[in-house]
Order: sequence, then C-alpha cells, then structure tokens
Amino acid sequence: MVSTASPRHAVVVEDDADIRGLLVLVLEQLDFVVTEAPDGLSGVEAVRNTNAELVTLDINLPDIDGMEVCRRLREFSDAYILMLTARADEIDRLNGLDTGADDYVNKPFSPKELQARIRALFRRARTPAAPAEDTRQTDELARAAVVQTSLLPQETVRLKDYDVAGAFRPSRSVGGDFYDWYQTSDGMHLTFADAMGKGMGAALIAATVRAVMRSVADTPGIADAFESASATLTADLDQSGSFVTMFHARLDSASGKLSYIDAGHGLGLHVPAEGAARRLVSAGPPVGIMDGQQWPAAELQLEPGDSLVIVSDGVLDAHDSLEDFVRNVEKAARSGGTSDEVCAALLELAPADTAEDDVTAVVVHRQREVGRDAGPGGTNSGVAQTIQY
Repeated sequence: MVSTASPRHAVVVEDDADIRGLLVLVLEQLDFVVTEAPDGLSGVEAVRNTNAELVTLDINLPDIDGMEVCRRLREFSDAYILMLTARADEIDRLNGLDTGADDYVNKPFSPKELQARIRALFRRARTPAAPAEDTRQTDELARAAVVQTSLLPQETVRLKDYDVAGAFRPSRSVGGDFYDWYQTSDGMHLTFADAMGKGMGAALIAATVRAVMRSVADTPGIADAFESASATLTADLDQSGSFVTMFHARLDSASGKLSYIDAGHGLGLHVPAEGAARRLVSAGPPVGIMDGQQWPAAELQLEPGDSLVIVSDGVLDAHDSLEDFVRNVEKAARSGGTSDEVCAALLELAPADTAEDDVTAVVVHRQREVGRDAGPGGTNSGVAQTIQY
C-alpha cells in the first residue's frame, strides 16, 4: 500500500562508508528518504538542499568537525540532530548538546537503540493519526500475525533450579519480533530476534531466521554455529534488503554458564542477585549488513538469584532515555514473583494503547535455592511457559 504522507528526509554525515551504509539502512526502515554525505561541508549543503528533518552527524570528519557542522546547521535548519561519536566522555557530550544537537549516541551503537531515539525525537511533535488501513492491508497484517505467533516455542523447557518465561504482545502493524527456545542435554538454547520491517515480509524473514538457527543446534561451539547460520541468512537478507538483530545464547544449566552472541540487538540485561544490572552490549552489527561478518561470543555467569532479561525495542521506545530504560527494566526484574509475572511487568512498561511496535520479553532466572522450584520472588514455578498478551 502506497502512503499518501509526504516523505521525511534525512541526511547521514559520516566519513566511514560501512557505518554510513548501516545508518542509511536503519533510517530507510523508518521510511526516511536518505541523502549521504562523507564530510562536513557536503553534509551542510545536503541539509540545505533537501530541507532535511533529521541529521545523523559524526564528530570526527575529514574537513570540519561535527561541532562546527552543528553550529552551521543551526543557522538555517531546525532539523533534529543526532550526534554519533566514539568520544564517550561527558565534556564532549555536553559540548555537542550545547552546540545545538538534540541527542547523542556513542559508537558502537545498536541500530535498535538508534531507531528508538529517533522515534522519541519525533514524538515531541507527533503528527496526526494516519488514515485507516484498507481491507487488503488489514488482511495481510492478520496473516502476518498468525505467522509471527507460530514462531513462538511450543515445547516446554523443564530445567531444574531455573524459571524461564517469555511473553509477546503484537502491535497493530506487526513486526518481526520472535523468540525461540529448546532444551538440550546440558541446558537450553535461546534465540531472540527482530527482523527489520513490518507486515508479512518481516514475519516471513523471522520464520526463516528461526528455522536456520534451529538447523545449527548441533554445531559445537556457539561462535561456529552462529557464523554458519549468519552466512546462510545473509544471502536471503541481501535479496530482501533487510537485516536482523539477534541475541543467541546457550546455557549450561549445571554450572550456570551462559555463552551468548549479540548481533546488533543490545537490549539484554544481566540482573544479578546483588549489585547493579549490566546491559549486554552488541558484539557487532545486525546479521545481513555485511558479508563475512563475524561476531565474538561472550560469557556471563548466572549465579543463584541472577536473571537474564531480554526485551524488544518496543520496550525501549517507551522510554525517553537509555538510562530510564535500564532502570525500569531492572526494577521490573526485581519486582518479585515468577518469571511469568516479571515478563508481564516488562510488557507493562510499554502500554498497549501507546506502543507503536511489538513488545516482547524473555526472562531466564536461576533460583536462589538449588533444588527448590522458586521463581524470582520465591513462588512456585520452574517450568518454562509461553504467554501471549
């Protein structure tokens, strides 16, 4: 269905060709018409010529730096300016915002986080509601919802001393969220992914990802398995012009060792029994961005009382800052009750009447007392369940 709304224009000012290409894909998924600029001066002209509404701006540029670009843009443009840089210290951050930037993201960045921040910027001046969808589009979304729901795990995982749960609430537009798990001889495998896009196309890509990830279940070593799966997926994703963010993990239940790979997702948290929650950052770009990409595996130890919490960008979208997001997800994870109840609390962070995307959550909790079936709050559980809202 062709939209009758006027296209939104964005300019990507970035000297690194690979990062620039990724930014273009991310913005096109948000329905922007994107103009690329490899340096500051051409970026200023591109914004002037396109009357862009959004600018992503690198600080380290080959001619004038991003701070100077921002100053020049503010002389004639009220576009939202989102700075991206490897400079992580507070002085640079404050300088960028004082110069006229609207937000600031450090490299390496998660595409999902970037999209969420952009949505948050444009919510400040929310546009009127779109016209009602026609019958054909409604039928397609209904079919996509059926496909998406079918991707959720059907089997129950029973792990002694663990409480595992997942919850999924589709949006009106239907995206590519899904999670999958299955039991193994030494624990369980878990995949949490989001295929970029909406409707049937995203749902079918998600189905392909699920099938491919299951096909490498017997490959020893999570890094080798993920490399094999990503090589298979990249060709299909290249043809469709899409990409997939993914969190894939293998749990050894006896030891509590969890090996994982985060490909552009960046929305997993390790919530320990004691101490602050730690966000599990991405190990590389989403699958489908570049041929031959490799993602290093990482490990974390789930001690008794610890939880692994993974959510979709629908939860992130509901927050004005990454700091608020981490704080509220941690609070929900520590709210007590079973993992099912924690998942329900996580979905409530993105109320259904305002959420613009699918909202999905998975919780893997290692119970405090070995041999006792108790969830995060000490109540009876121990059985993995899938709940749809």
